Amino acid sequence: MGIAELTPIIIIALIVIALAILFTFIPVTLWISALAAGVKVGIFTLIGMRLRRVVPSRVINPLIKAHKAGLEVTTNQLESHYLAGGNVDRVVNALIAAHRANMQLTFERAAAIDLAGRDVLEAVQMSVNPKVIETPFIAGIAMDGIEVKALARITVRANIDRLVGGAGEETVIARVGEGVVSTIGSSQTHKQVLENPDSISHTVLAKGLDAGTAFEILSIDIADVDIGKNIGAILQTDQAEADKNIAQAKAEERRAMAVAKEQEMVARVQEMRAHVVEAEAEVPKALAEALRTGKMGVMDYLNYQNINADTDMRDSIGKLSKDEHNEDNDD
Repeated sequence: MGIAELTPIIIIALIVIALAILFTFIPVTLWISALAAGVKVGIFTLIGMRLRRVVPSRVINPLIKAHKAGLEVTTNQLESHYLAGGNVDRVVNALIAAHRANMQLTFERAAAIDLAGRDVLEAVQMSVNPKVIETPFIAGIAMDGIEVKALARITVRANIDRLVGGAGEETVIARVGEGVVSTIGSSQTHKQVLENPDSISHTVLAKGLDAGTAFEILSIDIADVDIGKNIGAILQTDQAEADKNIAQAKAEERRAMAVAKEQEMVARVQEMRAHVVEAEAEVPKALAEALRTGKMGVMDYLNYQNINADTDMRDSIGKLSKDEHNEDNDD
């Protein structure tokens, strides 16, 4: 096969390769879809997106959707939002939903909400269809010391103007919980709360708890009210137990001091007895010395012995009388 015969084949192969590269780099089918939908997008605009590392379908498809919905959105707006890291498709869906609901929502506001990390489509849907937030059981204590538990349902609507920088659901729940606790605490008795639970919702709703949040509170409804513990009685019991423990501690302290004083007295008595025994031990020595030196005669010593004997006899009689008296008392 000669060169002349191979030349057409080479040309056809080069054309096929060129077309493959062209259709791979240039989204021709996407360009055709845009033209068919009435969206004017230049082929060089699509090439520029490729060069700027923008996926053309992520911009053109939302642009077609917005055009069909009657929104005035430009390619540059969508591309810049894509390059900023936003979700172009979600922003366009939010704009369409807001347009259908006759809500004033500009592309700049929707893009800002999306870049702030909030779901702009969910916010628009919540503006149209309010959301119900159910709080856990919130416990408060009435003035009579009875614990009252209330379950609240908060109906909120998204506030588009405050979505950027506004507080979320946690703040709303916390504020409502604080208001419920305050309202229950200001009630004279728990019966007032049970008889009129809507007073809680009216009082809480009047405080303007949605200030600075991304929501507008439409209503606060008390779904359930339950009675908890008698906190006042528990506190009084705990106080009485604490007072008893303090009294016992003080009594133990006084007993310990009394025992210490008693032991001190016993020690002193034992010390005095020791001195007496020591002194009595010196008496025989003194008698012997007096007899030896002639300071004491035999008759004096005998009189001394008689006195001791008489003293011992009197002590014995006294002990015997005391024992008999005790026996009579026992009988």
